[in-house]
Amino acid sequence: MIELRHITKRFSGVPALEDVSLEVRPGERLALIGENGAGKSSLMNVLYGLYQPDVGEVCFDGQAVKVKTPAEALARGVGMVHQHFTLVPTLTVTENVVLGHEPTIWGRLDHARAEREVAATCTKFGFQLDVSATVRDLSVGSQQKVEIVKALHRGVKTLILDEPTAVLTPQEADELFAVTRRLSEEGLAVVLISHKLREVLTFSTRIAVMRRGKKVGETTPAETSPEQLAAMMVGDGVPSPRERGEGQGEGPTTPQELARLDALTATGLHAVSLSIRTGEILGIAGVDGNGQRELAEVLTGLRPWTAGTFAYAGNQLTQWDPGTAREQGVAHIPEDRLRRAIIGELSVEENVSLGRQRRAPYAKGARIDFAGRRASTTALLEANDVRPRDPRVRAGGLSGGNQQKLVVGRELDAAPKLLVVVQPTRGLDIAAVAAVREKLRAQRARGCAVVLVSLDLDEVLELSDRIVVLCGGKVTGEFARDGFDERVIGRRMLGVVDA
Repeated sequence: MIELRHITKRFSGVPALEDVSLEVRPGERLALIGENGAGKSSLMNVLYGLYQPDVGEVCFDGQAVKVKTPAEALARGVGMVHQHFTLVPTLTVTENVVLGHEPTIWGRLDHARAEREVAATCTKFGFQLDVSATVRDLSVGSQQKVEIVKALHRGVKTLILDEPTAVLTPQEADELFAVTRRLSEEGLAVVLISHKLREVLTFSTRIAVMRRGKKVGETTPAETSPEQLAAMMVGDGVPSPRERGEGQGEGPTTPQELARLDALTATGLHAVSLSIRTGEILGIAGVDGNGQRELAEVLTGLRPWTAGTFAYAGNQLTQWDPGTAREQGVAHIPEDRLRRAIIGELSVEENVSLGRQRRAPYAKGARIDFAGRRASTTALLEANDVRPRDPRVRAGGLSGGNQQKLVVGRELDAAPKLLVVVQPTRGLDIAAVAAVREKLRAQRARGCAVVLVSLDLDEVLELSDRIVVLCGGKVTGEFARDGFDERVIGRRMLGVVDA
């Protein structure tokens, strides 16, 4: 039994947690939910030893213990898989899993033994991973699996999962939950931090709800509903989800072709042909690791192509780099905000000006316009509900959801011609998800061409006017809205083409 008793934690005088008490019981699946910035991750970071509470205590089996580091938490059987990965990209899967707990022979890492043991852990818990692969070469979804295997390999008794399905396909999420159910049946306590209410109701045996740093209630799946949970999380005024059929024809004009790929081949892509049109959302569906990332990188100038053609605004391109793409009206919301979208050590206002730091309102001539940058950033934070509202805070200190809202706001503020978005609602609460989706619809309505890459097939089906399916780096299907069939699209995602 773990008890968090009357936990209070402040940062620069601002309370992140206020008098929060919570039990974590053996063999249960506890869901911890709340809007972005509600304190969910902060509370679990206290349990994991990353934060020290200003007030309150952590108790194991009734005994108060000071957990000063993650190593001490692990020694007490508590493991945490963070929303932002803590892997070393240049090391292999095996090396990451055993890091700090390496089996040795003659004082050196015993690679053969380590690989056998890590492979055995993967097999035991049903994870399909190449234990000799380098982590930087893995998809985001596979890296998430490595994080989970790393915790399980160390024999934890309490496993904390912070938004674990944000980068997983529905099938992978089902596999993960099957594993966690099996673990809880064996006595392991699993804590799930999530924004997906139906997922929470399916997964958990108990639900704790937080709002603005306080625990506002507990319930069970049998005693509540998604609507009731949403009201507990964010109060009144929760946006109602759109039906899938809405949205077509919201653009101001008939869609016109803005970009076209013909038989384009690049690393990870094979003879891809597709059309991107103004005033339209083109959804890209596929199981993670089947060319979606590579397609987004080609469109935004991050990846060269080796064959085929790429035309943009009526011109055949011979070269295309990120700077040129941005000058030509291309905006990019990448899947990995910490590696690709923000610089954590810089302030929020410095991050907002990235890529536009040489023009107004961020500059006057060759000099930075500090007042203009501050005012513009403050307005952007307000418009996109980024918390805290202080432009001077370090971007890396924001919660994951607020970092995402910052990136979305910055990219849309440029009024792009082509918007390439990858996993745009990853890590966002229900109100923020609804807000981002409305922003994408608004971009379409003003005539922007939107390319949406998402592992959430429901999101792709809800927002898209057309869907292109990728499997193995190839286009295996294209569907107009009136031809959307989730079962057929799912088969194409697996490479199955109906006769």
